Amino acid sequence: MTAFLSSVFGVLEILILIAIGYALTAVGWFNDRSSRIIAKVVTQVALPAYMIVTITSDFSAKQLATILPDLRFPVMSMAILFGLSFGVCRALAVPKGRRGLFKSMFFNSNTVFIGLPVNMALFGPKSLPYVLVYYMANTTIFWTIGVYLIQADGPHAAHFDLKKVLGKVFSPPLLGFIVGVIFVLLKIKLPDFIMSDLTYVGNLTIPGSMFFIGICMYQAGLRNIRFNKELLGIFAGRFVFAPIIMFLLVFAAPVPLLMKQVFLLQSAMPVMTNAPVVAKLYGADASNASITVSATTLFSMIVIPIVMIAVRVLH
Repeated sequence: MTAFLSSVFGVLEILILIAIGYALTAVGWFNDRSSRIIAKVVTQVALPAYMIVTITSDFSAKQLATILPDLRFPVMSMAILFGLSFGVCRALAVPKGRRGLFKSMFFNSNTVFIGLPVNMALFGPKSLPYVLVYYMANTTIFWTIGVYLIQADGPHAAHFDLKKVLGKVFSPPLLGFIVGVIFVLLKIKLPDFIMSDLTYVGNLTIPGSMFFIGICMYQAGLRNIRFNKELLGIFAGRFVFAPIIMFLLVFAAPVPLLMKQVFLLQSAMPVMTNAPVVAKLYGADASNASITVSATTLFSMIVIPIVMIAVRVLH
């Protein structure tokens, strides 16, 4: 009961911040340009600073060395979901022109803008390395397989651009993580005034992420959400198949309990906020992607406490 209540309160913290972002957009304080600026500040400035501070403050070289092999769990989970997405797509008779987007949204999750704040609210800073491990796998797969699938929905032939992929995978958050790991391994201590500045900047991560989600939800228009078979199929992928597959993968694995909990929660996150951006870029159905992001984000606030009940079984 305690775990359930803590998860409910953690979700309420997130919902209040999202609601503030939504309300400020509704009264005209935020617009599309604001969302782009906030996203850049969070992903390119605040989150890297947050990574450096947390990694150098809370983890030893030995702890970090044991984390990277755990990449196999999110990779295996998403590989299974990727294969499953073809069957679900065919069963639902998703029309041509939306199949690639459907598959991409089915097996990729929002590990940063929702996953990070939720895990921090429920598990604290100790969860960060596991969040980052899942993020590494999820980001790599989205910007390779996921983007390729979305491109196939557009008017032009899909192609693989290694340079762009590497630029997206080795993003500022991951580079911040790598810098933090290097500092720990080399036992480098930053001056207190720099650590204080990094802490101040890093503290923008969670409220900035939630404001961004609130802006996106307002722009997508909650009235446009229609619970058709495609949306329900994405719901099944994100909130049923993904957590069940991850649960089966980690249940008996000889790994830390916290890692199991974080991975299970990350697997049940909503659709990536990058999906509409990529869809718009390649001429796919960006409107459908935006609505799906909003719908899954809202529904995830109900799913998270339920997943936390399942997490208790992992003890």
